Amino acid sequence: MALENGRRVVLRVDSGADHPGSVSRRLADELVKRIVGPDDLLIQHTATEGLPVVTGAWVAAAFAEGDTASLAVSNALVDELLTADELILVAPIYNFGIPAAMKAWVDQVVRAGRTFTFTADGPVGLATAKRAWIVTASGSTAIGSEYDFNTPYLRTVLGFIGITDVRVLAAEAVRIHGEVAVERAIAGIEAAAAVSRAAT
Repeated sequence: MALENGRRVVLRVDSGADHPGSVSRRLADELVKRIVGPDDLLIQHTATEGLPVVTGAWVAAAFAEGDTASLAVSNALVDELLTADELILVAPIYNFGIPAAMKAWVDQVVRAGRTFTFTADGPVGLATAKRAWIVTASGSTAIGSEYDFNTPYLRTVLGFIGITDVRVLAAEAVRIHGEVAVERAIAGIEAAAAVSRAAT
C-alpha cells in the first residue's frame, strides 16, 4: 500500500558483501535510477548490517505471544515490507544460493499473521507490493539452471507472502564473460524498467 500522501514506496534490501566491485549492487543502482521517481519514497535496508537470526525467544514471541521485545527488529522489517508498492531484493549467488544476510531478512519477515495467514484452503499471502525485482549476479552459475538455488527460492518466498509479479535481473557468469555480462544485464534493466513504467 502507498503512503497516505499518495507517494509510491519502493523498498530495496541489499545483501552480499558491500564493496566497490559488487555487481549486484551496481545493477540495483541502475534499476533504482530507472524506476524510482522524484515523488517516490525509497527505503533502503542493508541486511548485512547485523540482522539477528531466529532464536528461541523469537519463536516464543511470534507463536506464543512471548516477549515482544524479541520481535522488535522483525516488526520493523515487516512494517517496511507492508508499506512497499515495489520491492527490490539484491541477492548475488553465493555457493549456488542466497547470501546468509538475505536469509536472515527472509526469516524475519515471513511471519504468520503479518505477511501470511492460514486459511481452510491453505496459506494466503498478505503482502501487497505490486511487483518485486530479484537483482543478482553470479561468478559462473547460469541463472535458472539446476545449480541456481537463489532465484527459485526467492520466487517461492515472495509468492508465499503474496507477491506474484517477480522479475529477475541478472548478470550471470561474470567470471567468464566479464563486463559483457554486466552490460547485458544493464540493457535488460532498461528494457524491463520501460515496461514497468508503462504498466504503472
